[in-house]
Amino acid sequence: MKPRVLVTGASGFVAGHCVQLLLDDGYRVRGTVRSLGNEAKVGHLRQLEDADGNSIELVEADLNSDAGWDVAVRDCEYVLHVASPFPSETPDDESELITPAVEGTRRVLAAAANAGVKRVVLTSSMAAIAYGHGDAQGRTFTEADWSDPDRCEPYQKSKTLAERAAWSFIESLPQNQKDQKDQKDQKLELAVINPGFVLGPMMSAVGGTSAELISRLLNRGMPACPQLGWAVVDVRDVARAHLLAMTTPEAAGNRYICAGEHIWLQDLAKLLAGEFNPHGYRVPTGHLPYWALWLAARFDKTMRMTLEFVGKKELASHEKARRELGWEPRPARETLVDMGYSAIALGLAPDRMGYRETLAKSDEAGRSTA
Repeated sequence: MKPRVLVTGASGFVAGHCVQLLLDDGYRVRGTVRSLGNEAKVGHLRQLEDADGNSIELVEADLNSDAGWDVAVRDCEYVLHVASPFPSETPDDESELITPAVEGTRRVLAAAANAGVKRVVLTSSMAAIAYGHGDAQGRTFTEADWSDPDRCEPYQKSKTLAERAAWSFIESLPQNQKDQKDQKDQKLELAVINPGFVLGPMMSAVGGTSAELISRLLNRGMPACPQLGWAVVDVRDVARAHLLAMTTPEAAGNRYICAGEHIWLQDLAKLLAGEFNPHGYRVPTGHLPYWALWLAARFDKTMRMTLEFVGKKELASHEKARRELGWEPRPARETLVDMGYSAIALGLAPDRMGYRETLAKSDEAGRSTA
């Protein structure tokens, strides 16, 4: 039997796919959530099973509290620390993001070290690599780069400081790690995944920034597309990168960029339009000038976050992940189309093609033959 793996923030977008992939691969999985009673966030997790019908074990633990983490890491060989706050708008107080990101990371690592966990895989971000560099147009970022927290917005700052805190903790470890003899003198290992802008199929209707973007496009919640773009990556590929970093011996002590080529929002919209507009959708594919975005941002905090990134390309190399982990991103079209269908299935976009009815019939047929 494969060992037990803890996935923090199991109800999140990336974490849910990590849970499913671990179960599919035969691991025993435990996940942390802030509240077991929030069915909207945890209901879909209870339905995930491995080939033998085993499901995830859920426990309560919050990044802002010490309570629950010793129980969460008990008997785990690996920890995927995925939990971290991701805002849809800039908070009034940056500590709302930074404190749980940094202190929560330290809590998880300390609990893992004390429990004799072999390796933690931390979900960081391109936000910890490519921001605060001033005019970096045309520059391709690698794992050697770090964002400058003093020149970053709160989210990018939180991810940078949290990853820095993780590496500092590991570097201090024989002093911090207790009872080394009882733990077979094994020092806790750390590997880090730095994804680009994560898109792809959603497991629940409780979405974040990614879900909001696709929902707006399918619902025509924006008149046109501002000149924004990202190094996009599929959530399923991010989950696979976590497992590769968990099981590849050489991954210990390394960070890995997992991101594809830069793509403009207008081009993302065209990929969605090509699939869904023939079915009655009206995905906006025109260009929204900067002045119109600036005007809209006066009334929309989500758009306000985007103003400084207009016209900027996010270029990153995933060569190290390809070379050392055997990781490759899938085509952006597959990511966008699958995400669009999941948004329709979950009710985040109108169903103009009877897709939910088709899914329901398929599920019913599957149950009747089981």
